[in-house]
Amino acid sequence: MSVMIKENPISEKAMIEEAEKALADISRVRDAVGRVIFGQEAVVERTLVALLAGGHALLVGVPGLAKTKLVETLGIVLGLDSRRVQFTPDLMPSDILGSEVMEQDEFGKRSFRFISGPIFTQLLMADEINRASPRTQSALLQAMQEYHVTIAGARHDLPSPFHVLATQNPLEQEGTYPLPEAQLDRFLMQVDILYPEIEAERRILLETTGVDEAKADNMLQPVRLREVQTLIRRMPVPESVVEAILKLVRSARPGQGNAETDKHVAWGPGPRASQALTLCARARALYDGRLAPSVDDVRALAEPVLQHRMALTFAARAEGTSVRDVVAKLAKGI
Repeated sequence: MSVMIKENPISEKAMIEEAEKALADISRVRDAVGRVIFGQEAVVERTLVALLAGGHALLVGVPGLAKTKLVETLGIVLGLDSRRVQFTPDLMPSDILGSEVMEQDEFGKRSFRFISGPIFTQLLMADEINRASPRTQSALLQAMQEYHVTIAGARHDLPSPFHVLATQNPLEQEGTYPLPEAQLDRFLMQVDILYPEIEAERRILLETTGVDEAKADNMLQPVRLREVQTLIRRMPVPESVVEAILKLVRSARPGQGNAETDKHVAWGPGPRASQALTLCARARALYDGRLAPSVDDVRALAEPVLQHRMALTFAARAEGTSVRDVVAKLAKGI
């Protein structure tokens, strides 16, 4: 008999009512984004799934594929206070987090006052994140995991919800700093953005080079987004899906009995990958109009959730094997 795993149990009737409202909201959000972003349905789906699951996403693609436009559009449609930081080699942690300044009042008394940085927002776009030094990149670590920052020993909580959507150019590597594994693991998904199909590109040419250009409309409020995120965490997960996630993630680690993995993978994903797959599978099910995730959701999300949490051996890279190839084979086995 199948066992259903639930968090914060809720009656089936109430769950269905909440889910129907969420489905209507998600449908309006999807349509609003689709009026501005053309031919990137999979990218929009995965990015929205990451936000609905309450996480962060790394958008990887060459210039000109509407990465910045997508983030701006999502901020408007979801009603989030959003800010953009252009990462450069000379960017300092204080440029992101903020800093304390000394002030003197009219009586000559001096005191420190904290001036918050752009990270104190609900949707932070970290543009070309790999251009900043590791010291600056590390400024995001605590914020992305714990949703607060510590400056001069004082804790400063971030707004809720808080999401980071970072962009990265996979081609230009000169003058860039690879993201450390610890930071990559904080991203719920890595969303690869490919070139659009010809019909989508034709539509882009016709609709974005005239006088009138499609603009995004607000469809949701941050409070409502938090309610949907809470609903997703309450959704039941069939035991078959839990077993599929465990099998997939554990098979991606060397030394677990999988010959292909032992041959090609230097190190594999940790438990955070399992957590990410569980949350994203729930979010994708709701995005698709279902009340519970399936094994198909796990297969569809295997690549974006696992690929940035794995590293290949030197021999595998020399053979031309990619992480996507390894993940695709593993996903077929669940």
